[in-house]
Amino acid sequence: MSRTARVERITKETKVLVEIDLDGTGRAEIGTGVGFYDHMLHQIARHGGFDLTVRTVGDLEIDAHHTMEDTALALGAAFDQALGDKAGIRRYGSATVPMDEVLVRAAVDLSGRPYVVHDEPVLAPYIGPVYPTSMTRHIWESFGQAARITLHVDVLRAARPGGHPDAHHVVEAQFKAVSRALREATAIDPRAAGAIPSTKGAL
Repeated sequence: MSRTARVERITKETKVLVEIDLDGTGRAEIGTGVGFYDHMLHQIARHGGFDLTVRTVGDLEIDAHHTMEDTALALGAAFDQALGDKAGIRRYGSATVPMDEVLVRAAVDLSGRPYVVHDEPVLAPYIGPVYPTSMTRHIWESFGQAARITLHVDVLRAARPGGHPDAHHVVEAQFKAVSRALREATAIDPRAAGAIPSTKGAL
C-alpha cells in the first residue's frame, strides 16, 4: 500500500504544497523562502528516510511567522494523511542525537492525540537573517497538532564551556532527533501482521 500524501494549504497569508512518501529514500525538494528552515526540513527528509517536497510562498515582507507555521501545519497534515489507519506501524519512536556540544532527545507516539512538550534553553533571537528561534517550539506545536501525534523534545545539554548555547546546533539537533524518532515510529513492524498498534483497535 502506498503511504503517500499531497496537501495544499492556501490562506490570505500563505500558499503551501507538501508531498510526502513515508517509504522514500530521503530525497527532498524544499523551498519556503526561509533558508535555515529549508535546511531543517531537509533534515526531516534525510534522517527520516522520507521523500519530501515542500513549496511555500508566504508574506515574508511581514515576517517569517505565517510561512513557518503554515508549512508546519501542512507537513503535519501530510504525515497524518500518509499514515492512513496506521495499521502495521511501530507507532512509538525515540532518538537521542548529539551534535557537538548539544544533546537532544525526541520521543513520538503516533497516538491520534495531539500533545507536544518542548524544552530548550534561551537562545539568540535569530539564526541567519530570517529564522526566529522563538518559532521552533511553535513549529513542533503546529506539526504535532496537524499530525495528531504526541511529541516530546528535550534539549538535554547545550551550553558550551564559558559560552552561550549555539542556536544553530540546538535547533538542528532537535530536527534530526525528531526525524529519527519519526522514522522509527512510522516504520512497518514485521511482527504486527497489519494490526492496529492499540488495544482500542484504532489510532
